[in-house]
Amino acid sequence: MVEAVLIDLFSLPANLQDNIQGLLHNTLEAIEKFSAVHAPYVYVMCCQRQGSERKGEQEFLLAALRGFQSLRRRLEVACAQTTAAALYTIKQRLDEKDLSIIKVILPTSRKDLMKVYIDHLFTAVYQFEFEDLQVVSDSESLQISEYQHEEQILSSQDVALIQNEIQMYLESLPSLKGELTILRSSLIPDDIFLHGFTTRTGGISYIPTLSSCNLFSSSKRRDPQVVVKENLRRLANAAGFNPEAFHRVKVDHANAVCIMGKTEPDNYDGIVTDQKGVTLAAPGADCIPVLFADPVRRACGAAHSGWKGTLLGVSMATVNAMVSEYGCNVKDILVVLGPSVGPCCYKLPHESAKEFHRIDPKCVRLFDSASPYIDIRRATRIILERGGILPENIQDDSITDQNKNITFCTACHPDKFYSHFRDGSNFGTQIGFISIKG
Repeated sequence: MVEAVLIDLFSLPANLQDNIQGLLHNTLEAIEKFSAVHAPYVYVMCCQRQGSERKGEQEFLLAALRGFQSLRRRLEVACAQTTAAALYTIKQRLDEKDLSIIKVILPTSRKDLMKVYIDHLFTAVYQFEFEDLQVVSDSESLQISEYQHEEQILSSQDVALIQNEIQMYLESLPSLKGELTILRSSLIPDDIFLHGFTTRTGGISYIPTLSSCNLFSSSKRRDPQVVVKENLRRLANAAGFNPEAFHRVKVDHANAVCIMGKTEPDNYDGIVTDQKGVTLAAPGADCIPVLFADPVRRACGAAHSGWKGTLLGVSMATVNAMVSEYGCNVKDILVVLGPSVGPCCYKLPHESAKEFHRIDPKCVRLFDSASPYIDIRRATRIILERGGILPENIQDDSITDQNKNITFCTACHPDKFYSHFRDGSNFGTQIGFISIKG
């Protein structure tokens, strides 16, 4: 069942703009007539003409609402100077109410254009259906039609203009939840490497579990790729790297490693390079973003180490790639474990806990329980030390008194970090990143 109706009155002919009240009245009448018992939410997009005083968004439409009390309580109007701004405002309202099934009523000429906006601003979480709104200029009226016009493919120039409009609007939005904050390790020399771990503040993602500097988009989340791209642009600007030379691991929760400059695997949880100016990144939202730096050979790497990747040795696989590809000496490699879920919070079923107990009994707390507490950081560190990484070249603040404030427990700090364990399936993502300075 349709949960929301979006009426696009954004680009009506000039002679109809002054009669918008009557036009909306006709449309609402049709919606009310064909709606189920439970009336949907109704959102109206209008163009806010420059130079006009902005009145209350619903005030000038009150006359159109007479007799539609069931809809009046569920109607909102978004007036803006661009389609991107109006549609993004409506998206926020949809997300506030967790609405996903939307009918779009719009002029036939706007359908292909609107689909491009929707493709960029929404993800596969949402379902859209379209109904044509036939504008009859002579009688100054509207009628909803089931007529489906033949799809037209917009030119690449038209699509580029839409993308530019969306980008400019997102860049204009204020940062949420405070300033953008980057955590850095004193172990990695900053005269050779640029690196850091992000927190959740300073971006534009507004959905509570994703706010505000979410750095990952998927078909299962409400944050579209364009929002993540804007968050990344702001991060790059603050950190000083080029977002166009940014490479994130393609998470598979395994131990494959990508060598920059060689054939890229379909999926990999580690990535290494010796190229200057290329930023490598690994995500984390409980899993460990691990950074690697060799100041002697001037090579670096990043890895995503969840419990499965930890058991499969993804961190040591990344080290081995640096050794084999760039001639690194394992004793020169520096490793920093970023924010991740700690043994204070993280539990696994007993069968999985056995694997960590085999690495070292200290990696498991309450081993005899059905769901023991697991220390994936300790397990990662032990595996690295057994592989030849010097203990003093591993930074994991959870077991030292250095108070470097890098390896926070993500689940324990909702103000600073995202956590899948804490927030559920619609969780945000922070990253660890590193590059070699030019």
